[in-house]
Amino acid sequence: MSHPIRHDWTRAEAEALFALPFADLIHRAQLAHRAHHDPNAVQRSALLSIKTGACPEDCKYCPQSARYDTGLPVERLMPLDVVLERARAAKAAGASRFCMGAAWRSPRDRDLDKVAEMVRAVRALGLETCATLGMLTPAQAERLAEAGLDYYNHNLDTSPEFYGEIITTRSWDDRIGTLAAVREAGIKVCCGGIVGMGESRADRAGFLVALANLPAHPDSVPINRLVRVPGTPLADAVELDPFEFVRTIAVARILMPASIVRLSAGREAMSEELQALCFLAGANSIFHGERLLTTGNPDADADQRLFDKLGLTALEPDPAPARAAVGCGVAPAAATEARAG
Repeated sequence: MSHPIRHDWTRAEAEALFALPFADLIHRAQLAHRAHHDPNAVQRSALLSIKTGACPEDCKYCPQSARYDTGLPVERLMPLDVVLERARAAKAAGASRFCMGAAWRSPRDRDLDKVAEMVRAVRALGLETCATLGMLTPAQAERLAEAGLDYYNHNLDTSPEFYGEIITTRSWDDRIGTLAAVREAGIKVCCGGIVGMGESRADRAGFLVALANLPAHPDSVPINRLVRVPGTPLADAVELDPFEFVRTIAVARILMPASIVRLSAGREAMSEELQALCFLAGANSIFHGERLLTTGNPDADADQRLFDKLGLTALEPDPAPARAAVGCGVAPAAATEARAG
């Protein structure tokens, strides 16, 4: 069975994959995974919140929203020397990519100058760089590309139909516009979403189809399992069935066979057995370290023990430069999305 890169998936096809017997779905996902990836290699990224809290958006899952009382302290943009200290520690612990997140609706130009300086300094350490800063204009995306940013994370979060139930302060089209600006600038795209927010299986299928039918598949696809943070509107959401989460990973792998699929937020609450099933279903990336932006994560030693048990090794970073296709006469959609941060 071949596993071509398609951009014409239908909702019905994705729902049919979700409905397969579990063993058959995992088999399909493994075939797709092995056609494009080393099945025993997992990429490790570190994630640092460089500016925390006071975000004006109303994303119902997010403890950083200024609209919810979650007890999260507000912190200004981190100084460069502190970011570099964290980046060096992440590299020493085995991370190959360093992701920097700021709780902004969109960055101001003076803040973007500081982030660009961070990108240049972190790249000089030999790490891949990723940033998630909110919505970007084409000019802002170009400035980050000039600084050497490898990846930009901007999630679709959920299906187009369910999106308005979760976020009202920015539209689905706003997110698509930022992704287009990032692709146009030649930065690799990291784009995924969150499951377990009360959406239906049809919504999960629709979310993955929306990702797979972008002009180019995201280079990285983070699949987050909702972390139910007290004080947010989703604090009492019903926990997603673990097998349904694994099915979501598997369908993502089949629809986007060449992308890196990241087992992202929510991993701290997952057993080793559940994580192993996710790797079997095609996940081949994790966030590495004890903390994500504001929520917990397994520590590096626990991850290494699990990797040892499963015979997993570290996936080496892509040596290709982030902007290799820019200025080469390649259409923007085809030139960029060769990999989520």
